Amino acid sequence: MLKNQSGPAFLVFVSFAMPEAALSRLLDQAERARASLVLRGLVDGSLVRTVARVQQLIGSRRVAVQIDPQAFDRYAITQTPSFVLVRDGATAAPCANGLCIPADGYVMAAGDVTLDYALAFIQRSAPAFSKDADAFLKRLKAPAG
Repeated sequence: MLKNQSGPAFLVFVSFAMPEAALSRLLDQAERARASLVLRGLVDGSLVRTVARVQQLIGSRRVAVQIDPQAFDRYAITQTPSFVLVRDGATAAPCANGLCIPADGYVMAAGDVTLDYALAFIQRSAPAFSKDADAFLKRLKAPAG
């Protein structure tokens, strides 16, 4: 997230190479948490195929999905899924990879885990981000509706 935002951002980096069940679980949780899913690129280099694949996966869920290859570089994402919590007010600045977020502006976790597990891990391993992680955890645990 590079635009001016209110509140922290939670980005879930995914790939179409991931198992469909894992993608579906992350989509369900991202919708509840109001997290954004981030893809590196297009399916077979085609925007039309990518949109069709995303629509197939999302179905009726209301979740943000963005295609942002530079974000994978910006946050040094080397595996999917990866989870990035961007601090409220973190601003991007020009750098060799286009735009960069200062190291104290975000925290990352990676692995085939649920959003709530990743957020709890972030709370334990980066206490300065605990309050921001808690906001997303509360949304995840809130009853649907």
